[in-house]
Amino acid sequence: MPDLLALLPLVGIALVFWLFIVRPASRRSQAYRDVQAHLEVGDEVILAAGIFGTIRSVADDRVGLEVADGVVIQAARGAIVEVRHAERSN
Repeated sequence: MPDLLALLPLVGIALVFWLFIVRPASRRSQAYRDVQAHLEVGDEVILAAGIFGTIRSVADDRVGLEVADGVVIQAARGAIVEVRHAERSN
């Protein structure tokens, strides 16, 4: 029994580590994967480099990003860090 009580602090530390480090990191990772999976033409996005643009085409691992009128660049899909869905008029 004393051996089990000696392990209790280690179990507590592991639980705190999981609650404050591992769980939030996995949630952020899942949210990032969701953003990457649901990219659509017309979405306004921000790249990791700080470039703002509007998606004009979506391929497997690339997106065509319009950064100015008539200027479309190719960007890696993984470089997109934030999506601001453009309001679409019906």
